[in-house]
Amino acid sequence: MADSPTLSVTLLGAGQEVGRSCCVLQYRGKTIVCDTGVHPAYSGMASLPFVDELDWSTVDAILITHFHLDHAAALTYIMEKTNFRDGKGKVYMTHPTKAVHKFMMQDFVRMSSSSSDALFTPLEMNMSLSSIIPVSAHQLITPCPGVSFIPYHAGHVLGACMFLIDIAGLKILYTGDYSREEDRHLVKAEVPPVRPDVLIVESTYGVQSLEGRDEKELRFTSLVHSIIRRGGHVLLPTFALGRAQELLLILDEYWKKHPDLHNVPIYYASNLARKCMAVYQTYIHTMNSNIRSRFAKRDNPFVFKHISNLPQPRGWERKIAEGPPCVVLASPGFLQTGPSRELLELWAPDSRNGLIITGYSIEGTLARDIMTEPDEIIGLKGNTIPRKISVDYLSFSAHVDYSQNSEFIELVKAQHVVLVHGEQTAMGRLKAAMTAKFKDRDEDVKIHTPRNLETLELSFRGERVAKAIGTLANKAPQENDIISGLLVSKDYSYTLLDPRDLKDFAGLSTCTVTQRQRIVLGVGWELVRWHLEGMYGSIEEGLDKDDVKVIRVMGAVDVKHTAEHELMLEWDSTASNDMIADSILALITGIDKSPASVKLTSQQHSHTHHPHSDHHEGDQSITRIQRIAWFLDAHFGDVELHMPEEGGEQDQEQDQSEKSQPALIVRMDDSGESDAYINLVTLAVSCPIDNVRKRVEAVLDMAITTVSSLTESFATGVSVPPEDADPKPQKSISPNGHTDTATVEDTTTTVEDTITTVSSICQ
Repeated sequence: MADSPTLSVTLLGAGQEVGRSCCVLQYRGKTIVCDTGVHPAYSGMASLPFVDELDWSTVDAILITHFHLDHAAALTYIMEKTNFRDGKGKVYMTHPTKAVHKFMMQDFVRMSSSSSDALFTPLEMNMSLSSIIPVSAHQLITPCPGVSFIPYHAGHVLGACMFLIDIAGLKILYTGDYSREEDRHLVKAEVPPVRPDVLIVESTYGVQSLEGRDEKELRFTSLVHSIIRRGGHVLLPTFALGRAQELLLILDEYWKKHPDLHNVPIYYASNLARKCMAVYQTYIHTMNSNIRSRFAKRDNPFVFKHISNLPQPRGWERKIAEGPPCVVLASPGFLQTGPSRELLELWAPDSRNGLIITGYSIEGTLARDIMTEPDEIIGLKGNTIPRKISVDYLSFSAHVDYSQNSEFIELVKAQHVVLVHGEQTAMGRLKAAMTAKFKDRDEDVKIHTPRNLETLELSFRGERVAKAIGTLANKAPQENDIISGLLVSKDYSYTLLDPRDLKDFAGLSTCTVTQRQRIVLGVGWELVRWHLEGMYGSIEEGLDKDDVKVIRVMGAVDVKHTAEHELMLEWDSTASNDMIADSILALITGIDKSPASVKLTSQQHSHTHHPHSDHHEGDQSITRIQRIAWFLDAHFGDVELHMPEEGGEQDQEQDQSEKSQPALIVRMDDSGESDAYINLVTLAVSCPIDNVRKRVEAVLDMAITTVSSLTESFATGVSVPPEDADPKPQKSISPNGHTDTATVEDTTTTVEDTITTVSSICQ
């Protein structure tokens, strides 16, 4: 992608849908991909994001927010079956996510290897795992020059994080799935301390509000207890990791408080959950204070007293169905296949049994369809099964509802909000609600709801911030201070430093390039001097160390008379000096064609100073003030010179007033009430009428520009060294001959200096 100040956001999945999350960010030639999931409602290639729409060799980094299949299961396919390996891209996820992702993918490969549309082999899965780089929360990571990111806790599941991404100074917060409610074992999602430019946030529940945790847990345990009392089995379809651990903590605590339930077993039918329980115990430190404090007291909350893993020998489902009442947590949560689907088909005809959907169900899955309580369901073998099992829905899904999501969006204060991971209707309602809320507050926040493969382009005003380091950072600047130095750009970051610090801080060295140009010319030296003086004003004349005549123009370019019909231009190459040298070269090469040259050389003539030069009889400063006065007189008609009288009490009283110093008075009318005073020392204009003052200031600026020669207007780029630094040697031309080395303290003559001189002369 070409270097562009426009951020492109393209969704290869989760655009106006829930599933196969995959978000592509492209900015200034960098490409970052957030999440690479599959769609649970589909299988094989149909479940993948639209991977063919991206050249994966250009990807700089892939960031995985958490281990759920709809956010991470396509990672192996992308790493091993696309051209991702041809580039320099890296893959990042948190330490807990990588640990659990390994088991999740082993289970995913095992389940899909029995079908003909397996996406990858176990070998490819193991190869991809070895290339994943684990990171910690709040760790600053720089995957490539110009790109960095910081993971922040997102709640949701163990190890879940949101990424604050910085691409060339543009900040993007990608939340993935997140929860703003602290549950029994996880912390709630953090609000990053930095305000991002773009927020890419989930919209799973749209404008729906969920009940509080305490009410929800009470309703859940009461519902489970009532099903047990009527002699039924309780089926809780959940994913092996995430909400399953939360439900196990709730049930184990409830069983402790109710001895009458101790003979009712609770099973979790998942080998995967059993394997990953060790991971949960390993990463206790990433959980909330409740879990950490219990663990510190040697009370491991994940060693359950009333819950056991269910062995799964052949025919175990039927044995459970024919046995006494029990509670079974079985995966997967969407009831597509596996233990949860097999138990449902066995328990569905019995009205004593109960099915409790505890999480968000994606459209197109049986878990979503059965919530409408149909009279019958279709089995995996195509047979029709009557549904008499009770169906209830309680959302323990660790996604934000409307109140939490809207609060988070307001706290983040991003200029652009991109909604992802939500169905079209829910997403549209959330957009309308947030748009109305921001409109009422008169806040300009734009809400976007892109579809899959619809590229959203966002433009930003580039604000470049440079950090002053080294000598420039020794003293804090005050208001209106001018700071000058070298601006060093690297990886879209900018540093301002003193030229002498360049080697120490940037690893660079400086050098001076001296340029020389020889010119063959058929005119005399005096005529050359006359033309240079006429164009540039005052010039310096003298001899160099070889007794060669030299004219220095604008303090930057030396014109040397090296032979009778030969000149040489010599200057230190800079952007400004090169332009001055070009103008001098153009002037000199046109001297012999100039009508003025013909007139001057038609008879014997001594070339005195050019009438446009700064050399005139009398004091140069007085001449300049006269010119300024003539200019003002031409515009306003009546200009007087005011000089303060010496001595007297009145002078002492008015010492600090505007009339105590030399000034030009611009008369506007006979009353004198609208007269404007121009202080000849400070060039400040004072007038009781604001419009008149502004007009006089504008004309005065034009007058100063007009009466000043090019030499007077030009300021060299020589920086004034600090007081404690050694003065910088600078070549100068001696009027008596030879080149001297002098200390440059101030190379700029200002109009204020000349006015001060006139003031002293007049006084």
